[in-house]
Amino acid sequence: MTQPATITASELHTLLREGGAPVVIDVLTEEAFTERHIAQAQNFCVYETAFIDKVTEAIPSKDTTIVIYGEGAQGEAAHRAWERLTGAGYANAQILEGGFAAWAEAGLPAHSGKAAPGLADVSGQFAADTERSVIYWTGRNLFNHHTGTVGLRGGAVSLEAGRITAADFVVDFETATSTDLKDSSLVAALIGHLKSSDFFDIANHPEIRFVLTKATPIPEATDGRANTHVEGDFTLRGQTHPLTFDALIAVDGKGDLYAQAEFDLDRTIWGANYGSGRIFERLGMHVVNDLVHLHLKLVARPV
Repeated sequence: MTQPATITASELHTLLREGGAPVVIDVLTEEAFTERHIAQAQNFCVYETAFIDKVTEAIPSKDTTIVIYGEGAQGEAAHRAWERLTGAGYANAQILEGGFAAWAEAGLPAHSGKAAPGLADVSGQFAADTERSVIYWTGRNLFNHHTGTVGLRGGAVSLEAGRITAADFVVDFETATSTDLKDSSLVAALIGHLKSSDFFDIANHPEIRFVLTKATPIPEATDGRANTHVEGDFTLRGQTHPLTFDALIAVDGKGDLYAQAEFDLDRTIWGANYGSGRIFERLGMHVVNDLVHLHLKLVARPV
């Protein structure tokens, strides 16, 4: 495999100072570019599918000398950009050794702006955005499965330096629906069955609630992976039992809080025993898996 050509920070600085004028490209996100970048750099994010289209529009000559850089020596963004550029016919693409970190360490000219707040920078109270929050569910048996959604009635979260100190969410089962069934009568029958005493007994126990008891950061969690271990009490069918899962917690540029989690809930712990082979015998085609798969997407706004 062909290895990319590289250039050191001092070599690049000399070229730029003497008018050698290679095109310098920061291949990270617009937010990262705004936070800090080499003074003469342009920004084309390699994570975008339109990366090559944008570069080609701005730099039509494939003979142009291009220097690309990412965050530091360990990041793969610059190498991925080099592969895409050379694959598109740019024969003179080079990688800045050590990325922006090496440039900054050498004290060379750079622009810096306001960094976007990270989770660790955030403290305060948040209220659940019930319009944007959703719980996706999947129920299965050996022969079939159903999928659907259910919303929140409300909720609140407290953060202190990026750590969740309190959280309380109430599920609105009246919003429950099926996403795999198209016939409205079949949807009504399925949701009606889930509301019945066979499953969640909503008429007698309308409250479905999760109250946090402990949230622990997961050490060395990387972007895109769960970063918080969540423990709490979950109330369903009038019974409250412990519930634990791992979640990915983050804030966006507007300060909204996001939480995402996927896990399996054993419905029989809360007495939803219909079709459970652990409870009933010789179910045959009437067996229903004990585990319900849940995918949580929670959004909360500062208050």
